Amino acid sequence: SAAGDLMIRNIQLKHSGKYVCMVKTEVDSVASAADLIVRGSPGPPEHVKVDEITDTTAQISWQEGTDNHSPVTTYTIQARTPFSVGWQRVTTVPDVIDGKTFTTTVVDLNPWVEYEFRVVASNKIGGGEPSLPSEKVRTEEAVPEIPPSEVSGGGGSRSELVITWDPIPEELQNGEGFGYVVAFRPFGTTTWIQTVVTSPDTPRYVFRNESILPFSPYEVKVGVYNNKGEGPFSSVTTVFSAEEEPGIAPSGVSATSLSSSVIEVSWTAIPWKMSSGRLLGYEVRYWNNGGKEESSNRVKAAGNETSIRITGLKSNLAYYTAVRAYNSAGAGPFSATVNATTKKTPPSQPPGNVTWNVTDSRVILSWEEVRAMENESEVTGYKVLYRTSSQTDMNVLNTDKTTAELLLQFNDDYIIEVKATTDGGDGPSSDQILIPRLASMDARGSGPSVLNIFSVSSFLPTIFSLTLNSVL
Repeated sequence: SAAGDLMIRNIQLKHSGKYVCMVKTEVDSVASAADLIVRGSPGPPEHVKVDEITDTTAQISWQEGTDNHSPVTTYTIQARTPFSVGWQRVTTVPDVIDGKTFTTTVVDLNPWVEYEFRVVASNKIGGGEPSLPSEKVRTEEAVPEIPPSEVSGGGGSRSELVITWDPIPEELQNGEGFGYVVAFRPFGTTTWIQTVVTSPDTPRYVFRNESILPFSPYEVKVGVYNNKGEGPFSSVTTVFSAEEEPGIAPSGVSATSLSSSVIEVSWTAIPWKMSSGRLLGYEVRYWNNGGKEESSNRVKAAGNETSIRITGLKSNLAYYTAVRAYNSAGAGPFSATVNATTKKTPPSQPPGNVTWNVTDSRVILSWEEVRAMENESEVTGYKVLYRTSSQTDMNVLNTDKTTAELLLQFNDDYIIEVKATTDGGDGPSSDQILIPRLASMDARGSGPSVLNIFSVSSFLPTIFSLTLNSVL
């Protein structure tokens, strides 16, 4: 450069060496030399090997690699197992390995686990590339040290004690022949009953004996063992034996048809003692007179409920129902069978020719009578549904006539529709009619006048008074 400087960008270790600067003229030449040293983080240590192995320790040795012109200050040891996520730094003795030390003892390893080790050198520049891994080596076996966690249980069938736990992962089993020792005793007694579970993946044990009383507390603990011996037990926890399934059927069962597709079944709750367990609820099965009892459908109600509605049924059809109680041990006997026939479907035709007139804020509505067909439920009356265009919920006026009178305040548009009512449910609505807020004192109109122009996105409180009267 013009200033006589030499700049090397992105300098690398290979740029080390002797640099000569020479100035030449026609008369003479002058040269000056300088040695350039490029320092870098260390290269990888070499020949890493395991000299000695126990159940929890490994003696590691290695040879130094290149220091790249900056002395190695420390070494760290990393390990990898089939159970680890990549390479992890491990604890050594001494904890800090200086740059002049080429051996160390790795501690706190898990017994009976296959390990690989590698070494990383560091200097003032930073940490270098890791060494190649050592050969794989397995630590020696040892007695298991960790008992199962989450020891619990309960449930099951009559005369059973179900005990569960979280299995011990393979890296903590410490050797071959791993299994569990399950110990239990009735609450308040002193002698433990023990059994062995030989599969390390098994998460439960079921003790069956006719002498087991329903829903009785047991003290339970689960220990571990392998070929080297027995390890510790978990802390003691309380587990209840299986409950006793209900022994009697619900009484007072009745079925009532509410519509063409809904039947309500009700019953009297069965007497229940907490010593028998916790009553979960009731199961109601139902089938129609064309189906078989064995292929019945089933619905469930919670234990504190004494009725349930069965929906989605076919119209004008006899349905048979029976009820039984159940808990975690199973279900009790079914009640006597009762039946109810769903009602016929509502008329398929809406009220026709809806007409209206307005006089002094009174809306007089009239429509044609809806006549049910033979397979439809008889009309018992009509519903007049109305709202302002600023409302979302419909107001309802019931009448058994084909006319109705509404007393309204016309500070908004009104939307009105009419539908027939029957025991089987409501029929379809008439087309919506619109009565505009500017209707004159003696306005008239007739449907259909379908309203599609309003998009009501929120409910606004009603700010006007309504007086509803059915025309006599």
